Formats: sequence, C-alpha cells, structure tokens
Amino acid sequence: MQPVISVSNLVKTYASGLQALKSVNLDIARGEIFALLGPNGAGKTTLINIVCGIVNPTSGTVLVDGHHFIKDYRAARALIGLVPQELTTDAFESVWATVNFSRLLFGKAPNPAFVEKILQDLSLWERKDSKIITLSGGMKRRVMIAKALSHEPRILFLDEPTAGVDVELRQDMWQIVRDLRASGVTIILTTHYIEEAELMADRIGVINRGELILVEEKAELMRKLGKKQLILHLQQRLDAIPGELAAHNLTLAAAGMDLVYTYDTQGERTGITALLQDLNRAGIRFRDLETTQSSLEDIFIGLVRQER
Repeated sequence: MQPVISVSNLVKTYASGLQALKSVNLDIARGEIFALLGPNGAGKTTLINIVCGIVNPTSGTVLVDGHHFIKDYRAARALIGLVPQELTTDAFESVWATVNFSRLLFGKAPNPAFVEKILQDLSLWERKDSKIITLSGGMKRRVMIAKALSHEPRILFLDEPTAGVDVELRQDMWQIVRDLRASGVTIILTTHYIEEAELMADRIGVINRGELILVEEKAELMRKLGKKQLILHLQQRLDAIPGELAAHNLTLAAAGMDLVYTYDTQGERTGITALLQDLNRAGIRFRDLETTQSSLEDIFIGLVRQER
C-alpha cells in the first residue's frame, strides 16, 4: 500500500548554518498513529513544518497521498490539519467565527452542523460565542484542534498538543485522537509526555540532532530494546557485592538491601538460574523478588545518550 506521507532525503540548513535536518527518510502508513520523539531542538517541528508547507527544505522531497508538496501544494495541504505548538489564534474573534473561517480558508462550503459537532466533541460548544482572549490555555488548545479539523483533513499533525493542558483535558484529547484514527485519519504527533506515545502510538520514530535514528513498531521496539530487571530483596544488608558474583554485573540498591540484575529477554539464556545458584553458594538469602520491564522513556533516553 502506498504510504500517505513519504519523505525522501529531506535536508534543511538555515542561513545561520544550523543543519536542522540531515537526509531524513520516512514513510507514514495510512490510518496509523505515529509518534515522533526527540529532545528540544532535535528537528521535530522543522520536519512537521516542511511537510505542512510552512518551511521550505534545502533539498529533498515530500509526497502527501501522492501529491508533491511543492508542485501540487494546494492538494497536498488540503489533506493536512496542523495543531502547532504555539497558541496562535485571533484573540478577539469568537470560537465559532475562527473555526468557521479556518474551514472557508480551504475552500470548503459552510457546514454549521459539522463545525457544531467538532465543538461539541471538544467540549467547546458552550463557549462558541466567547472571544478567544477570554479562554484558558487548555481551552485555547482545544480551539487550535478544532481549527485544524475544520476542513475535514485525512492527516492530522499534533505538535506537542497537550503542552500546558491539565490531566482531564489531556485525557479528553486522546479520546478524540482515538476516535479520529477509528474514522481513518492518520495521526502524527510529537510529545514530551512519552507515556502518551507508549499508550497511543502504533510506531515510534526517534529524531536527534536532525537525524532520524530509529523508526520501529512500538511493540517491536519494546521487545528488541527493552530490558528486564530482577530485583532481589535481601534478608540482610550487603556493604558490597561479593567477588564471586562479579560475573553477573549486579548493582546494589536500597542502601544494600536490594540486588538488581539486568538481563536481555531476547537472549538464549537469561542467566537467572546461574545467578540464583551462585547466590546460594555465597550464602546470600533473599526474602522476595520482583521483575520490572523497561519503559519507552528508558529506551528513548538510552537511544539519545548513545547519539551524543
């Protein structure tokens, strides 16, 4: 199946000499939720802005559902809704007016019933006549989403959509994202809340210093890069790890009351059996044990550190 977005050899170098993107290649499948993760300044927003036609690349190509992003700009852009990081709205317009105006900008015929549904879904209907300047930050963020959805796009970019939004509003927004995906909309998001990417995304991309260092199915990423830890809660405190256990690369925690063993779940052998035998021979007894799995945040931090 043809990808709905295809990015090829994308490079962006600013006049200052900063190379924001370095030969980025990326395909986005139709109907997926794709999370783009990276530290501040990694190139996330630059990539989104190029695909959306806001920034011109130095070189490279973007196809949006087969439409060239420059030669066929109008057709490509009409397929995209963008929720930017910055809250940029007409402060003295009403919610109703600004969302309807956004729809008309894309040449869509007026559709009050559709706009009402968007505002209802985003819990904005009761504030439809309010001037945007009177809204809270979270409500302004909802207005940005309503504007992005007003022309019925098939691709939605969410650039840090829950920044500055309280927990309740964040949960509402992610339910909206789920509903949009269920209707066939492709979602590309950046977020600092990595647990959201872990919860929502089908695939994860990690960008750092302008380079896309990894693109992987979320489940496969967790399987391949996730580590497990076996934590042994000891009966007696240890001041140091005995020499006969050095081969297991253990660490002490909880003021010497825990031994932590990290292992690869994909290895032929976990080494746990040998560890327990060596603990027994060393006379070290434990009262309980537990295992923990790496989170997506652990994996992300590890990947970015490797690139430094």
